[in-house]
Amino acid sequence: MTERETRRPVLMVLAWCWVGVPFAYGLAELVRKAIQLFGG
Repeated sequence: MTERETRRPVLMVLAWCWVGVPFAYGLAELVRKAIQLFGG
């Protein structure tokens, strides 16, 4: 394997984390606010 082939999965994981972590946080905050607004 070349260096480029071994680096690609690492970059893919970092890219997904870069997008996924803020998305998950925003989704959790949305659910929390919706529960406060409608349920409790």
